[in-house]
This record gives sequence, structure tokens and C-alpha cells, in this order.
Amino acid sequence: TGGFVDQEKSKLRAHYALKTAEEDLKELEKEYKEMKEKSTAVDQQVSNIMGEVQRLEAKYANLDHMMSRTDDEVSKLEKQIERHNKQVKQIEDDVPNTETQVTSFDGQIARLREEMGTELTSTLTDDEQALLDQLKATQTRLDSEIDQHTQVLEDATVKRQKLQSLLEDNLIMRRTEITESSSRSRPGANNANVSQAQLKEDLAQKKRELEEAAQTTDDVDRQLSELKATDEKLRAEIMTIKNDLEKLKTEDSSYQKKLEKAHADQEKLLNKRSMCIQRREDYMRKIQELGSLPPAAELTSFTKKSIPALMKSLEDINKKLKKYSHVNKKAYDQFVNFSEQRDSLIKRKEELDEGGLKVKELIESLDRKKDEAINRTFRGVSAHFKDVFKELVPNGAGELIMRTAVDEVADTDAESDDENEIDLNNPDVSLYRGVGIKVRFSRVGENFMMSQLSGGQKALVAMALIFAIQRCDPAPFYLFDELDQALDSTYRAAVASLIKRQASPSDDEENPRESTQFICSTFRPELVAAANRHFGISHQNKVSSLHLLEKDDALNFIANLMTEEEAVGEVTSLAPSKAKASKKRKAAERTAERTAEEEDAEQVEEE
Repeated sequence: TGGFVDQEKSKLRAHYALKTAEEDLKELEKEYKEMKEKSTAVDQQVSNIMGEVQRLEAKYANLDHMMSRTDDEVSKLEKQIERHNKQVKQIEDDVPNTETQVTSFDGQIARLREEMGTELTSTLTDDEQALLDQLKATQTRLDSEIDQHTQVLEDATVKRQKLQSLLEDNLIMRRTEITESSSRSRPGANNANVSQAQLKEDLAQKKRELEEAAQTTDDVDRQLSELKATDEKLRAEIMTIKNDLEKLKTEDSSYQKKLEKAHADQEKLLNKRSMCIQRREDYMRKIQELGSLPPAAELTSFTKKSIPALMKSLEDINKKLKKYSHVNKKAYDQFVNFSEQRDSLIKRKEELDEGGLKVKELIESLDRKKDEAINRTFRGVSAHFKDVFKELVPNGAGELIMRTAVDEVADTDAESDDENEIDLNNPDVSLYRGVGIKVRFSRVGENFMMSQLSGGQKALVAMALIFAIQRCDPAPFYLFDELDQALDSTYRAAVASLIKRQASPSDDEENPRESTQFICSTFRPELVAAANRHFGISHQNKVSSLHLLEKDDALNFIANLMTEEEAVGEVTSLAPSKAKASKKRKAAERTAERTAEEEDAEQVEEE
């Protein structure tokens, strides 16, 4: 049918083989998947088993550790119980000593309470006081030594306890642990890692440390025994000193009793003395009731008589005196007392009169000094007034006049000539009636009083008086408000130059002068030109402000202000003159109209 056909290369056969291989592959993949799932399950079981094994091992290790720790705690508790038993035994051993000390302290407290408030050294002699001071110093020194030794003992005890605690808590425990670790065999543990040589070396080291600790403990015990012996010795010395102190206190109490007895005897003597004083006062009162005593020469005749004889004589005399019972027995005593009072009052009156004369002299002296001061001040002010007025008005002159009662006396009737004469050169201040001023403003002319002057002249005279007072009694500064307002330019320049001279210091030996400050407000250029400092004051929004100005600025301001014032004055003066010119012009026009009408009328009449 067309040639040879190789069966090996048949497509059908190849397709069949491929299909068979695919089926085998699917079966193998299925088997592989099943085996893989089984392997995963086995691995999971192995992991679970290993985790359980590890958990059991950890639990075993934890239990083993807990057992070892419990054993350690049990051993520690046993050691603590043993140590506590030792401490209890030691405390029981110390209880009798403590009770003895408490009993001793109670006895001391009782003795101190009994002795509280008593002076121990008030009745001791100097030797006893010195011995007591020496014993107190010795006691203080021994107490200090006891405190030092007690501190050393406590330090040694603490050190011993530390070493014993170290021995019991660390070294013995370490030895026990090493012994237990060497003898213990843990299941599953590896004992090959423990070196026997290392354990032996550690054991030898611990033994050496134990021997050193034991030796240190022996040293501490030896020091403790020495300190106890020293403590007992010091306590014995303290007891000896206390016994000596008790003896001294006993002696002091005996002296205190003697002192109290002496105080009681003193109280008795004082009571007896007060009774004697009372009896003496009673006898003195009785003697005073008898009246004035006779002279001592008469009393000597009764000194040799006995008391009964004197009493009998007194009774007889009293019977005789009954006849004169109406007579004042104290008249003589009263006369003597009144005479003494009169003499003292007369002496007092003389002293008061003498004092009154001295007071009058003092008053006269003060009045005289006052009059002299007033006259001196007036003369000084008057002289300065002349000079100041001469400086202000070179062609004029001025003087101050003191009005006195002499002026009134000159105007009275001639009968006043018979009265007391008055010193016209230095009159009494009580005669002054006031001060007057006479001035003239030209070389020749009459003098004018203040009432005859104009406003500007009065201001000038007032400034002259102020400057005269300033020269007599200078003040540190002066404040003037537009003092040159009423003055003309000549007087303003004179016032400005005078103020400048007054403000400058002067080295004149006859009339030395210190610098004085003048504060002036002005709207004129003369004072501004003479001033050292210039200030301008502005007012805006109800607030005043102060500005420092230069002299040129201040003069320009004054010049502008004066120019404005002059312009206002010219306008004010021109207004009435223009009104008059207009009136005259209107009158002239009316006159011209009437004249023209008259001329026209005349022409009409002529026609």
C-alpha cells in the first residue's frame, strides 16, 4: 500500500504510551501526596513528643531546684533558730545585771528626788568644796572613759557578730553545699564536669578562711574580756566615788539642818527685836504725850531714885496738875512749831523774791536784746533799700521810715511836754506803729508816699524792698511771676541786671554774697536776655509740657509774641478811626448835595 511502515514510530502507539505514562504519573503523584501527609503527621507527633519530653525535663529540673532551695531554707531556718536561742540565752544572762541596774537607778532617782531643791555646797568648807570638785572631775573623766570603752566594746561585739554571721551564713553554708554537691548524684546530670581537684582547693581555701575567722573571733573575745574587766574596774571606781558623794551629801544635810536651826534662831531674834522696837515707840509716844521735857540738868536729880519712888512722885505731880486742867498744856509746843514754820516761810519768801528779781532781770535782758535785734534789722533793711533803689532808679532815691508814737506825740497838745521824755535815737519797740516808704524818681523833686505812686512805681518799690530783705537775710531761691509786667523797658532792664548780680556769688570782704537762684516767668525780652536757662511751657489737650529752649529761640518767641500784640493793638486803634472817616465822608457828601440843590434852585429862580 505504499511501502515499509516502522511500528516503533507509530503515532498511535506513541499516543497510547503517552496516555499510559500520564496515568502512571498521576498515580505516583497521588502516592507521593499520601506519603507526604503521613510524613507531616509523623513529624508532628515527633514534635509533640519532644515538647512533652522537654516539659517533663523542665518540670523535673524545677522540682529539683525547689527541693534544693527548700533544703537551704530549712537549714537557714534551723540556723536562725539556733542563733535566736543563743540570743535569748544571752538576754537571759543579761537580765539580772539589767535588773540590778534598774534597782540602782530607782534608788538614785529616789535619793535625787529627796535631795531636789537643796543647796549641796552652801555649807561646805573650802577643802570639802575642792574635794567635791575633784571628785566631780574624776567622775566626769571616768564616765567619759566608760563611754569610750563601752563604744569600743559595742564595736567589737558588732564585729564579732558580723564575723559569726559570716561564718554561719556563708562559710559553713558553702561547706555544706560543697559536701552536698560532692555527695549528691542527680539523674541525667553529667558528673564528669566537676573537678575533684577544684573542689579540694575550694575546701582548703574555705578552711583557711574558717581558721582566720576563728582566730579573729578569738581576738575579739579576748578584747571583749579585757573591756569587760576594764568596765568592772571603772564601775568599782564609780561606786567608790558615789559612796564618797553620799558621805558628802550626809554631811551637807547635817549642815543644812544646822543652818535651818540658825535661821529659826534668827527669826526669834528678829521677832524679839520688833517687839522691842514696838515698846520703844510706845514709850516715845507716852513721852511726847507728857509735853515738853525739862532740861537735862533737872533730869539728873531723878536718876538716882528708884522706879517706885519715881512713880509716887509722878502721881503727886499729876494730882497737883489737876488744878491747872483748864490750861493748854501743848501751847508751848505749838508756839515752837509755829515759830519754826514762820522762819521757814520767811526764808522761802526771801528765796522767791530773789528768784523773782532774777526773772525780771532776764525778761528785761531779753526785751533789750529783742529791741536791739529789731532796730538792727530795720537799719540793715533800710540801708539795703537805699542801695537797691539807687541801682534800679539811678536818678532817684528812696528810704524806709519807722512810724513811732513820737509822731503821734508831736501832733498832740502841749500838755504832753510834761510827760516822760522819749529816746528819739533808739526808741522802745513798743512805740513802733508801722513802716513807711518815701521815694522820688528824679534828682530834684519832692518825695512821694506809696499811696501817691502809680501801679508800675509801686511794683518797682515792692521789688526794691524784696531785694533789700534778700540782701539782709538771703534765701536759697526766689520765684517771681511776671514781675516786670507793669514796668517799662528801662526799669525792666534795671531789674534784670539787678537779678543777675544778686544771683552771682560775690567775694567782697565787706559784703560777701553766695549764689542765689531766681525763677521768673515773663513775656519781655530783658529778663530772657539776662537769664542762664530758658524754658518754654506749652498747653495742649489740657496737658502742660515743659521744654528747654536756647536763648535765641526764647528771644524769637518773645519778639513774635510782642509783634502779634502790637498788630492786635493797631487793628483795635484803626477800627474807630475808619468809622470816624466814613462818617466824615458821608457828612461831606450830604453837604455837597445840599450845596448842589441850592445852586440849582438859584439858577431856577434866576431863569
